[in-house]
Amino acid sequence: MSHLPTLIADLALILISASVITLLFKWMKQPLVLGYIIAGLLAGPYINIFPTVGDIENINIWAEIGVIFLLFALGLEFSFKKLMNVGSTAFITATTEVVSMLLIGFLVGQLLGWGTMNSIFLGGMLSMSSTTIIIKAFDDLGLRNQRFTGIVFGTLVVEDLIAILMMVLLSTMAVSQDFVGEDLLISVLKVVFFLILWFLIGIFVIPAFLKKAKKLMNNETLLIVSIGLCLGMVVLATYTGFSTALGAFIMGSILAETIEAEHIEHIIQPVKDLFGAIFFVSVGMLVNPAVVVEYAWPVIII
Repeated sequence: MSHLPTLIADLALILISASVITLLFKWMKQPLVLGYIIAGLLAGPYINIFPTVGDIENINIWAEIGVIFLLFALGLEFSFKKLMNVGSTAFITATTEVVSMLLIGFLVGQLLGWGTMNSIFLGGMLSMSSTTIIIKAFDDLGLRNQRFTGIVFGTLVVEDLIAILMMVLLSTMAVSQDFVGEDLLISVLKVVFFLILWFLIGIFVIPAFLKKAKKLMNNETLLIVSIGLCLGMVVLATYTGFSTALGAFIMGSILAETIEAEHIEHIIQPVKDLFGAIFFVSVGMLVNPAVVVEYAWPVIII
């Protein structure tokens, strides 16, 4: 009998459990993202009632790919020009939200008797939103075309940029218990460099390339070129110190300015749905019910 790789068996388990649970949630008129997370919880290593995945590390890799395609698809719907239109509003909203949640998180940590550094980290974690969860929730609730959606997504992008600076600042403080301005300055310069690169590539390079190559492309070649550009920006973003999700979003927003935007969005949809489902199921796999029960009161209070 031939040997079946663990990854294939795990993917079969994930997709079968996800399909059963999400059909149930669809019938109950509940958000599909919640169904995916519960499917992951049931198929994860902490609950032994059902078959369990054999290799969590491989699933985490597929989940990372899922985040990339989710944010890439979001960028295709939320172009660079739209970002500029809500730029000031998104910046004020994100800054207000981050500062407020930092303060609230710090105060909650102090009330729980945590140390100063732990309280600051709690505030930092609470100030960041999960872009992927919000995208999926908006999809399930049919809110993607509402007027306020643009401001929400713009705010999430600004939050991702703030998160880069916050991670440098907090990690430096945690190690040295001191503020290092040089590291923060380097991070700010990286953000500025990346934004300028985003603008130049989005306005001049990619649109011109796709316009000239249009006659040579069918669905297959356009899909390959689009995914190649997406992953290329992801690699560049990672080497520059940003998240893979931000890199994928930026390339999506660049392609949204081209003549092939709607076509790319159409052909990328099945890929996004597949890997997006794997990502949300993998989130459920990380939930350990025993830990939730052990820290029930802090969880409820937070």
